[in-house]
Amino acid sequence: MKRIVIFSLLASLALTACGTAAPAEPTINPQDIQSTAVAAAFTIVAETQAAIPTNTPLPPTDTPVPTPIPTDTPIPLPTLDPLTLPTFTPVPTAANAVASADPCQQPLQAVVTGQPTKIRLINKTKGTLVVSLFLNLTPFGECGYRGYNMSVGDRLIITDLVTGCYNVGVFVTEPNKSSKAFGYGCINNSDMWTFEIYNDTVKFIGP
Repeated sequence: MKRIVIFSLLASLALTACGTAAPAEPTINPQDIQSTAVAAAFTIVAETQAAIPTNTPLPPTDTPVPTPIPTDTPIPLPTLDPLTLPTFTPVPTAANAVASADPCQQPLQAVVTGQPTKIRLINKTKGTLVVSLFLNLTPFGECGYRGYNMSVGDRLIITDLVTGCYNVGVFVTEPNKSSKAFGYGCINNSDMWTFEIYNDTVKFIGP
């Protein structure tokens, strides 16, 4: 009987020893510790990345620097606008009054006083022409302009003008391009004087 009692006591001690040893296992969690360390490392990296945009405000501190430039630019604008507007607006009205009073800024009369002469215009371009023939002020007080349209290869002889100095302005219109041509010449007798018109110039040829 004593042996049975001793054996049962030993068995109960063994069971209690196993019961106390089982709860000691969950205390060992090295993987959990490593995982928490890795998570902490990731959070540190995230915080450093979050700290990068906090450094970006440095350029915005530079951007307000150019902003005073527009504050400087409007200063000359208001000063120039009120000065130019009142000065330029009356000028056209005065210019129109002067132009209406200046006979040289008007079409030349049909009958011109002075020594008659003949003027020939020759189109040397490959396009159509709009010619403006301007007579400068003569001793007889005659001046003004005449307009003529010319086709390709056209020749025009004008017989109702007088001796004097003429400015010639031409608009040349060709199929692929347009241009302007200018010339000048003084006529002092009744012979025929010629203006040859090219794309970029007008040549004055004597009789």
